[in-house]
Amino acid sequence: MLILIAVLFTVFLIIGMPVAFALGLASIPVFVVSGAMPPTVVIQKMVTATQSFPLLAVPFFIFAGNLMNVTGITYRLVKFARLLTGWMAGGLAQVSIVLSFMMGGISGSAVADASMEARLLGPSMIKQGYSKAMTAAVLAFGSVITATIPPSIGLILFGFVNEVSIGRLFLAGVVPGIFLTIVLMITTWLVARKNGYKPDLPTVPSGKELVSSFSESVWALAFPVILIVGFRFGIFTATEAGAFLVFYALGVGLFIYRELDFKKFREAVTSSISDLGMVMLLIIMAAVLGYAMTIERAPQQITEFVTTLTENPTMILMLVVAVLVVSGMFLEGAANILLVTPIVMPVLISAGYDPVHMGILIVTLINFGGLTPPVGVIMFTVCGILDVKTGAYSRASIPFFIAMGIFFILMAAIPSLTLILPNTLM
Repeated sequence: MLILIAVLFTVFLIIGMPVAFALGLASIPVFVVSGAMPPTVVIQKMVTATQSFPLLAVPFFIFAGNLMNVTGITYRLVKFARLLTGWMAGGLAQVSIVLSFMMGGISGSAVADASMEARLLGPSMIKQGYSKAMTAAVLAFGSVITATIPPSIGLILFGFVNEVSIGRLFLAGVVPGIFLTIVLMITTWLVARKNGYKPDLPTVPSGKELVSSFSESVWALAFPVILIVGFRFGIFTATEAGAFLVFYALGVGLFIYRELDFKKFREAVTSSISDLGMVMLLIIMAAVLGYAMTIERAPQQITEFVTTLTENPTMILMLVVAVLVVSGMFLEGAANILLVTPIVMPVLISAGYDPVHMGILIVTLINFGGLTPPVGVIMFTVCGILDVKTGAYSRASIPFFIAMGIFFILMAAIPSLTLILPNTLM
């Protein structure tokens, strides 16, 4: 039955069916053919999948992110990032990476960040002499940083479906996010020097300019700090933090920048409804398929299969990494987290790995899969916006693939990179 489910799901994806419907329809054999899951249970699973207090964090963070995008915060972050790194070799490329780090505390979505930056910075980079392929590669790889910096939507979903503390996941993502930013900035600097890409700014900005720009951006930059302090002292849970951020964004837009009017508020509401509809449809359909696979004992069978191949924890992790990268090529990040992680997590936990450490590694790996051919979602988003062929993008991405490989090896080999903050503060 599991093979039939996998075949159906693959066929539905190949013929171009939306992922949410492919998830739901692939579970049909379990409650129609085998009769193991009555149709009434299907409806119950759809409803109960949405009845979760931790899951409330998703609509809160999505709405808050859209509110902060329409209040001028993104523009101020771009300006600050340009002053910080625009004077380096490959100035605008460096700006895009630093902006992804800053946007991690706002958008929480790698695809959303890549799409935004491709429209915002892509044309300017191409005008300055960057090849389209290089532009697409930098913007795509930089967006992965967003998936690790709290409040990442991917980490919320991972914590929800795998019963891992979302607060600990948020704290665990900070150091890897900073480390990944540094790795990508060094890689960009080396590529820029080799290709002769010039700085965006002729000179290093003065301290006065930096302080002025920082003061304009401080309301956006402060939220990740507020988040960490809130979790450390038990002021709020992840869900309550999302609700707080909504009021925080409203306050900044209305009273600090004074750019939030009714038209922009309606735009933020409309965008949030659209984004949330997509995410929730994935969640309820993945819940049905997940329950079907539980009935068929998929996690247990896969764990038994992997342990028959090897009992070496390192080899088990390598097998799981390969599965996640391949699945990331075909599925959008949220669908991948909801569908694949409940299957592979029991394997990793039985091998002795920490669920928080694995959560950060897995969510980052899944988004990395979105950068790779043949059908990486992030890759197609950026290449589609900038009109870049995937072959050219792949060639330009080689240095970044190598850098990401080094990053993942260090992440897997040194758990303290991930666990130092949650173990210290919680």
